[in-house]
Amino acid sequence: MTDPKRLFDFPYYQLANYPQEGALVTKVNGEWVKTSTQEYIDKANAISRGLIKLGVQPNDKIAIISMTNRTEWNICDIGILQTGAQDVPIYPTISEEEYEYVLNHSESTYVFISCAEVLEKINKIKQNVPSLKGVYCFDTIDNCDNWMEVIALGDENKNLQEEVDKRKDAIDENDLATLIYTSGTTGKPKGVMLTHKNIASNAKHSKGRLPIVMGKSKALSFLPVCHIYERMLLYMYQYCGVSIHFAESLDTISDNLKEINPEVMTAVPRLLEKVYDKIIAKGNDLTGVKKNLFFWAVDLGLKWEPYGQNGWWYETKLGVARKLIFSKWQEALGGNLQAIASGSAALQPRLARVFNAAGCPVMEGYGLTETSPVVSVNDMRDHGFKIGTVGKPLPDTEVKIAEDGEILIKGPQVMQGYYKDPEQTEEVLKNGYFHTGDIGEIDADGFLKITDRKKSMFKTSGGKYVAPQLIENAMKQSSFIDQILVVGEGEKMPAALIQPNWDYVADWNKKKGHTISEDPKEAVTNEILIARFQKEIDKYNERFGKWEKVKTFALTPDTWSIEGGQLTPTMKAKRKVIKEMYKDLYEGLYGR
Repeated sequence: MTDPKRLFDFPYYQLANYPQEGALVTKVNGEWVKTSTQEYIDKANAISRGLIKLGVQPNDKIAIISMTNRTEWNICDIGILQTGAQDVPIYPTISEEEYEYVLNHSESTYVFISCAEVLEKINKIKQNVPSLKGVYCFDTIDNCDNWMEVIALGDENKNLQEEVDKRKDAIDENDLATLIYTSGTTGKPKGVMLTHKNIASNAKHSKGRLPIVMGKSKALSFLPVCHIYERMLLYMYQYCGVSIHFAESLDTISDNLKEINPEVMTAVPRLLEKVYDKIIAKGNDLTGVKKNLFFWAVDLGLKWEPYGQNGWWYETKLGVARKLIFSKWQEALGGNLQAIASGSAALQPRLARVFNAAGCPVMEGYGLTETSPVVSVNDMRDHGFKIGTVGKPLPDTEVKIAEDGEILIKGPQVMQGYYKDPEQTEEVLKNGYFHTGDIGEIDADGFLKITDRKKSMFKTSGGKYVAPQLIENAMKQSSFIDQILVVGEGEKMPAALIQPNWDYVADWNKKKGHTISEDPKEAVTNEILIARFQKEIDKYNERFGKWEKVKTFALTPDTWSIEGGQLTPTMKAKRKVIKEMYKDLYEGLYGR
């Protein structure tokens, strides 16, 4: 079979070139259940026939909402696309109001869901969604049709396969494939229109940046597949004949890694930060020689440079550190990882250094939903890796820096536009380039570096520009700080709202023998704790100019989360929401 051009071509390409016994693997009742490439295709065809029998027409919209990544998601995805309809993946944790908005805006006719929790939300708003004809659930639950009923309908109407094939033949690679509603940090979600070519080209070009053995590697998938990053990689895995294993949940990743021993996985920086913090916490619990050896290895790792740039003596010591200390890190991540692809937010250079030093290669990339998503990515091979950058652009991708520093993109991965929103589309698609809203630079070796988000930069009342993400990324290196939001637009100075790492604070409190309350609401006003945080702020402030330094801060008692509404599903802080939520604290920072 020729190279896949449309998204539903990928499993057929796999069948022709690298047929897998476990193309898709999900844990069910404690057992890993494999779906072969052939079974994957057969079930997708049954879904297609069943949907056609239900009256689904080309260009209809069908939503998919799942709390976890699972085999059923992929089968439905291919089944929907083969009918000429487009699918609308929706983040499961967004509010009922957002469910209602997305389903109405997309005019979705059917929705596939994963569990009772999602059904509860759907039931509360479905009377307000006139286009919605039916809901099908992957789990077997009361008062909801099961997705297997659609497959059974397809099996009963095998004569409709001819219609499926006819519709597939009519679909061009430039046709719309999916609507991805961006969570965004402000305003209503925008429906990003991505074509088959947008995503397929990105999957094929991304293949060259990951060390995958065609037809033999395994991947662990746990980032939300409703996000274009993980979804694109699932097509890439299919293209490469990778056996895809779906993690049970974020809480079970550690166990799943050891069960599966994958060669590749994806991550967001927040997850890597949490992994690192847990490792350091374990190191702090050691005593004597073991503790000294542990932190000797960590300090060594934090100085790591690629390609042996630190010289033979450093590499010799690193070999010892890997054998004595870092080998345990590798085991904790399954013992077989060749690459962790990190995206969605900036990765702290110290994490890139220490994980790579430990033999757990982290490759940072850059992209947006509107670019399907990958624009550039690091690659350890052929000197394609540089700490503090997001790598070199993918093939066929042009990256240009505008006069004001904004990153502009041209390439086959750039979206068609925003659904039903020509004005917003015209704002970002100009002169053949997508205007990313990110600020960056390209160095002499062709590596792209992101410096900030254009819209998050602000001016103080003194007229000085401040790039908050640079300051936030530096300060999040503190073990005391879980999340931080640097504020100060139009104010005399930058300030910060900080969500402490309460687990770390509790350990520190116990070791120091302080009597700080375990209740965060009381702890945030404790003078001893505030003084300790001031010490951390002072330490990182040294890196910045006088006008950029955080002059004052407030600790917040809550844990910022996706469910709480403070973080996007990719764990980025919602600036507007957090500022509004802590309005009194914000005002207090400036003595009002």
